[in-house]
Amino acid sequence: MGERTQARDAEFQSFVTSRWPRLMRTAFLLTGEQHAAEDLVQSTLEQVYVAWRRVGSADEPEAYVRRVMINAHARKHRRRLREFLASKDDSGLVCEVADTGDRIAQADDRNTLLKALAQLPPRQREAVVLRYWEDLTETQTAEAMGCSVGAVKSNAAKGIAKLRAIPGLAETVTYGGRK
Repeated sequence: MGERTQARDAEFQSFVTSRWPRLMRTAFLLTGEQHAAEDLVQSTLEQVYVAWRRVGSADEPEAYVRRVMINAHARKHRRRLREFLASKDDSGLVCEVADTGDRIAQADDRNTLLKALAQLPPRQREAVVLRYWEDLTETQTAEAMGCSVGAVKSNAAKGIAKLRAIPGLAETVTYGGRK
């Protein structure tokens, strides 16, 4: 391999290593299943690697990768190709360990919160995950979802309203260290 290829591979490996936890968290919140999240991140990184020269030199490579991941998730959902490698049960929902300082770690009952998130329609789930878990601006979320800022506002508002309407969910979430 040439030096440029080795340098590009090293840069890609560094990117993947540093962003893996965040990409996995986003994928998990989008899919609701650990195996599906891993598959989504892997397939996204396969696509990105092929174009890494262009992606790596972009202003925000992580935003580009996030967009590829959301598009891949949307394509899979549109086709309704559901593949279950194991029986669907709730044990996979408690596998995620929150990063230190992660706002979602403030939830007393992560299982209830993740189940509620999984009940949202895909576009509402994407908007809520990107706006509130990934802490993106409305503009960044719109770019990632490939829609208008108004669609982001609408989907996020509807998603939050549905989450708030779930009985018992509001009582399990802490705000600023208090219930």
